[in-house]
Formats: sequence, C-alpha cells, structure tokens
Amino acid sequence: MQNKLFSMKVSVLFFFCGVYGALSAPQNWGARPAVGRYGEQNREQPKVQEQKAVNQEKQSFREPISWKYPEPPAEEEPQYPQDFQLKTPVAFDSVSAVCGANSVRVEAKKDLLGIGKLVRAAEVTLGGCPATGEDAQVLVFESELHGCGSELVISEDSFIYAFTLHHIPAPLGDSRIIRTREVTVSIQCQYQRKHDVSSVPLNPTSSPFSATKSSEEALLFSLRLMSDDWQSTRPSAQFLLGDMMKFEVSVRQFHHVPLRVMVDSCVATVIPNIDTVPRYAFLGNNGCLFDSQLTDSSSQFLPRAYEDRLQFQVEAFKFQQEGSGVIYITCNVRAAVASAPVDATNKACSFSNGWTEASGNHRACSCCDTDCRTGSHTTGSEAQWEQEKAVGPITVNERPQW
Repeated sequence: MQNKLFSMKVSVLFFFCGVYGALSAPQNWGARPAVGRYGEQNREQPKVQEQKAVNQEKQSFREPISWKYPEPPAEEEPQYPQDFQLKTPVAFDSVSAVCGANSVRVEAKKDLLGIGKLVRAAEVTLGGCPATGEDAQVLVFESELHGCGSELVISEDSFIYAFTLHHIPAPLGDSRIIRTREVTVSIQCQYQRKHDVSSVPLNPTSSPFSATKSSEEALLFSLRLMSDDWQSTRPSAQFLLGDMMKFEVSVRQFHHVPLRVMVDSCVATVIPNIDTVPRYAFLGNNGCLFDSQLTDSSSQFLPRAYEDRLQFQVEAFKFQQEGSGVIYITCNVRAAVASAPVDATNKACSFSNGWTEASGNHRACSCCDTDCRTGSHTTGSEAQWEQEKAVGPITVNERPQW
C-alpha cells in the first residue's frame, strides 16, 4: 500500500512539473522552440500558425451586399364617383318692396343670400338708413320717396324713385373671414303719370371655396377633399358660400404598429404660404377646431370611426376684400401609437355649446380655451411622426340670388 501511495505522489509531482514547465516556457510563436532544462520543447506551433492564417483569411474576405431598403409603395389612384356633379346655384328671392303713394316699404330676409347664414341688422342699410324694424327672420325698412338716398328719374310717361339696399359684411368674431358677401340691391318704384304704382325689386347676387406631400419611413399621410357622402375623393375643389368643405386626413402605416392620426393645426391663406397675410387659423392648440366657436358655424370633427382616419368639415368661406375666392388650406397632421391616451395633446375637439372630443373623451378638450401645448407630444418612448399637408387651390364661388 505504501509503495502505491509513493508511486502516485511521484506521478502527480511529475505531472505538475511538466505543466509548470510548459506554462513557464517563453511563447515565441514565430521562432524556434524554447530550450529548457530538459531540452527542446516540441510544441505543435504549426497548428496555431495555421489557425491564425485562417482567421486572417476570414477577416479579409468581403462580399458586396445585394439587399436594398424596399421602396415605399406607390400611391393609390383616388377613386372618383362616376355620377359626381357640381351643385347648380339656386336662385333665392330674399328682398321685396311695396311702393306707396309717397313712401316705400322694403323687407329683406336675414338669410339674405339663401345659404342659411343670417346677416346682422347693422350690416344692412337702405341708402344709408338703418332698419326701422325687425323680427327673427326679416329686416324692415320704411322711407319717404325722397328719403334714404333715393334718386328721382323722370321719363316721358313715368316717375322712377330708385333706392339701393346695401349689405356690407363685417369679419366674424376676431377673425378676418366672412361667409357672406357684399350685396347691392337696386329697388325702383315706378309711378305712371296716370298714378299706376308698381314695385320692381332687383335681387342681389352672392359670393365665397387640395395636394398631398409624401411620406417618410413608409408612413404616408394624406389630406384630401371628400364627396358629400364621405365615400370617395371629391373630383372638384369648387364650392359655394354656405357649402360644407369635407376633409379627411389619413395615415397608411404599412409595417408600423397601429397608429392614430390627428390634426394639430390648420391655416387658410390666399396663396400656398402659411406665413402670408391675410391668414385664418381655424384649427389649432393641438386639435381644437375654433371656427365654430369664432364664427358660429357648423364646422366640426366627425365622430372617430377609425384610428388611422379622421374626418372634419368646415363651412366654406372667403377673405374679406379678396374677390378671387381662392383659398389654400395647410394643416399639420401627426400620428401616434394607437395605444396612446386621448389627452390635451392627442385630441380632436369641436365646439357646439361646449367642447366635445371625436373619440368621446370630452375632458381632453378642457384646455381648448387656454393653452394645450404644455408638454411634448411624446409619452415615454412612444414614437411620433408628423408632416405638413396642403389642399388647394380651393375656389369659393358666389351663390347667385336669382
């Protein structure tokens, strides 16, 4: 037993010495093997050198990369309704006159242009004379035949007293826009020399209103005019005062997570430049549609049915003293992940006896009368995308009175 133990100790000692000698030998891979106490050490150096050569070969190997980032898909051609037709202006009789023996009585409907917008009494005069009476729907003017700026024309067989009814619209609220036009109505009272009396009112005429920029990161935004039933793109950008201009903003997300699209602001100008005057910011403060509050219009966001689409409508308007009726609409549209909460910076609010939100979370609109831009759009690590989109030229034509 002792002999066995002694033999094992000698073996372990010898193995330890062998390992120690190998570790302590100098590593000179490119030269001759080291010479130690027990002679030359035959290490298999060629294998190490061979491995190193293979590694160098791998490092110097290069191949051209054939993969390319995919091109964004082409925009789909808009589908226009086949039976679309522009509305034919309808005549509207809103002024009447009764000529008496020595006076005239003129009645003018407050819906002077027949578009559902009531004019204010202070904006309408008969030859400079204000209305002598009014009710909810009608303004009444009464004058002597020689009063209120009348002009007398005498012909061979008649006398003609000519009056002029003026409507000069004032800008709505604090804005610079109008939704009616300046109107002049000529009214004549003709008196035959045999004392036959007649009245000949001449009715007034009226007046009032697209393009997408492409995407980044396969995220395509669109702002377009929609048909009256919201089913297709509107093939014409011509409107009449009193019409509703219907807009849809959308985002095509492709490989992204589900997104919600919003409209942060919109500005109307007479040329495609938002930094020009006149300009009308009818939507702002991160999604508050001010137009209905400022001008008592029917402009509003529609209830949101899809996260990646948002629809809103604005009553057609034109700028005061701009005869062309041409308007450009430029909006800042934005997308956020659909899971982001509807809050002060992610909302679509309309005003009608108070602020309401298109998704139903009306509390998000509580800042519309103050300042909703209290922080960044981003919430945590949620990514945001936004672009500026424009629609135009939109032409708002006058609605004829008759």
